[in-house]
Amino acid sequence: MGPTPPVTPRDAGAWLVIAVVGFVVGQVAALFLLEVVAAGLGDSARLGQIATMSAPPVWYVASSLVGLWVGFFGAPWLASRVRGTGRPAADLGVRFRPVDLVGVVVGAGGQVVVSALYAPFVNHLHNFEGPTNRLTGGAHGAGFLLVAVLTVVGAPFMEELFFRGLLLRGLLRLLVPVGAERQAARRLGLVGAVVLDALLFGLAHGEVEQFAGLALFGAALAYVSYRTGRQGMNMVAHATFNLLAVVSVELSRGVVH
Repeated sequence: MGPTPPVTPRDAGAWLVIAVVGFVVGQVAALFLLEVVAAGLGDSARLGQIATMSAPPVWYVASSLVGLWVGFFGAPWLASRVRGTGRPAADLGVRFRPVDLVGVVVGAGGQVVVSALYAPFVNHLHNFEGPTNRLTGGAHGAGFLLVAVLTVVGAPFMEELFFRGLLLRGLLRLLVPVGAERQAARRLGLVGAVVLDALLFGLAHGEVEQFAGLALFGAALAYVSYRTGRQGMNMVAHATFNLLAVVSVELSRGVVH
């Protein structure tokens, strides 16, 4: 069995370029889908106003997420096709094993650590729970169930496929030298890849106040992916992290009893 793609630094560079293009395509696709859905609902004139709402309607949240995932799924698939084996699941490490349920502990622990990190400052932050409220605040009943599924199932799968499947693997091949005799350089490259992946994960969410927590959790997910060699455990961890965030916000507003 040969080395896991990307095999060469040149392949890794191509994966990273594809990741950048995929991220941009996802943003454009989200905007396009929002325009199409808004036009279908007769809300085109209000789209700018809806975009600034603290709790936008379900169709806006769903369209934004699904549009973004066009790039998050398409880029890893393309990278596997043009600079991999053509088997995306194998190239990107999309595999699950029973031990991956440990991800539930990782995700719950991530929420505890992030909450502790922000505890001394949360009262001084402006609308700290705004991003989660923005996802779920306008949803009720079936709409809330749809948003919960997208947030707890869809987002972890797509984001891990992109950030830990495509981006991290490209960074690891580019920054971590081959050869056991260069242990110091390998450790430095590993740290660099994990940190860069975590920072980009935090930045991609566009939430200034939550950046530190997202980056910290992103680093944990990157390390888990590196250690296991697959995405199963970090997908479970990411899903657990998101689930607890959604439940926490719903409990705080008295929707969940």
